[in-house]
Amino acid sequence: MEFDQIPQWFLALEPEEASFLKNFALCSGSLKEIARQYEVSYPTVRLRLDRLIQKIQVNDRREEEPFAAYIKSLAVDGRLDLETAKDILDRYRREGTPTPSH
Repeated sequence: MEFDQIPQWFLALEPEEASFLKNFALCSGSLKEIARQYEVSYPTVRLRLDRLIQKIQVNDRREEEPFAAYIKSLAVDGRLDLETAKDILDRYRREGTPTPSH
């Protein structure tokens, strides 16, 4: 999969969230099995999954901004490495769009 084809919601995941999703898939969606693996209670796993679902829904609805598309295109063209592109987009999202000062 090319970088520009990676869904926005997936790029927004923290490494531990991506790992949780991977384990969830490998356990065929069994929350009981995930709870056993993580050595936590079923309600704890359910809460974590619910929060992850909310995060995915919020990021999936967000329309991609032109700046994000530009950064992704630089990475796809090889003019910017993937990790640097992700760092730039993360910072941009945290800080938002700068407003001109007059």
